[in-house]
Amino acid sequence: MGTGAGFRAGTLMIRLFLKKVGPDRWNGTARSRERYPLNHLSTFVTRPLVAALALATVNLVAVHAEDAKPADPALANSLNPNDKTAEQDEKLLKRDAAVKVEDGKYFDAEGHPTFHVTNEGKKFDWYAYSGYRRYHAECHVCHGPDGMGSTYAPALKDSLKRLSYEEFIGIIAGGRQNHTAGGGESVMPAFGDNKNVMCYADDLYVYLKARAAGAMGRVRPSDKEDKPEAAKKAEKECLGG
Repeated sequence: MGTGAGFRAGTLMIRLFLKKVGPDRWNGTARSRERYPLNHLSTFVTRPLVAALALATVNLVAVHAEDAKPADPALANSLNPNDKTAEQDEKLLKRDAAVKVEDGKYFDAEGHPTFHVTNEGKKFDWYAYSGYRRYHAECHVCHGPDGMGSTYAPALKDSLKRLSYEEFIGIIAGGRQNHTAGGGESVMPAFGDNKNVMCYADDLYVYLKARAAGAMGRVRPSDKEDKPEAAKKAEKECLGG
């Protein structure tokens, strides 16, 4: 699929997706239904977005393999056992463990981006570190510091325990509208046309995935892997630099 075709397919898939699921689950404003100018995003972003929304349109949820092939020992996480803010979840740590790395980006058994922690929890992969920064620049005002939630937005460190990669990307792009028990509404706006969010969607996913599994505590990463050349290139293309 060429770049132009990818952009057109991404825009079309978002419109079809929002039309199908309707405003009860997602933000149903005219803006989110009719206007998703994704042409500024790179293929790096639109390809996973198209795949994510294609799956969500037919209500498919990714199923994590319970008998995933063991990771290369070199990719095993080395966590800080003394960090009580991490709330480590052994099941999620095993499920989300990296099994391969490509151009400085780590992937789990299902091929989704994931975190990699070394040096007893002191050093993080670039994407987890970048996700930490992006989260606190774009998301924490509503969702609280470190993904802990607030009185009007959920704790994303808990949401990522159950949300698939496809669902996560779909919600970021299309927004979401929830009905609360008291009869009120909680609306998350769509960020499909926001470069500062969509160009770093994978970074946000990796960071919040690390928080959900307890691989990263409520601390700013003190050390990180170098920024991969692939990340530099994708960022430049996506931001239009």
